[in-house]
Amino acid sequence: MNVEFINPFLKATTNVLSMMAFVNPVAGKPFVKKDKVAKGDISGVIGLTGPTKGVVIFSLTKPAAIKIVNSMLSEKYTDLSEEVSDAIGELTNMISGDARRELAGKGFKFEAGLPSIVKGPGHIIETITKGPTIAIPFHIDGAEFVVETSFE
Repeated sequence: MNVEFINPFLKATTNVLSMMAFVNPVAGKPFVKKDKVAKGDISGVIGLTGPTKGVVIFSLTKPAAIKIVNSMLSEKYTDLSEEVSDAIGELTNMISGDARRELAGKGFKFEAGLPSIVKGPGHIIETITKGPTIAIPFHIDGAEFVVETSFE
């Protein structure tokens, strides 16, 4: 996996969430993910094609998803409703788009599919990529989420 692909997703996550949801996520140390079990209760997944195949996964614990979406939409959701799912899908799309813009500036042009949402504690996400999955952990006031990328 090309290390140049990691920082654009870290920056995109911080940019999108601060601009769209008015929250300031704090990034932790990226790590290589060893299993396919999602770190959150809800995940947005987008496949990428271009110079190589890839995937972006935005996986949030329920408290993180609720906190971000409530801030973004000025609402008071308490569960992972259809509206919360839609918002997580849109945020996944925005994070992917922001990162892809930066990657295009470095000569790596990617196209993205439509986001899919997977919900439930301990859900499994199987991807078509053969490369390692790099997870970037984040937290917002103790609520946790990760952005995962995997490229061939």
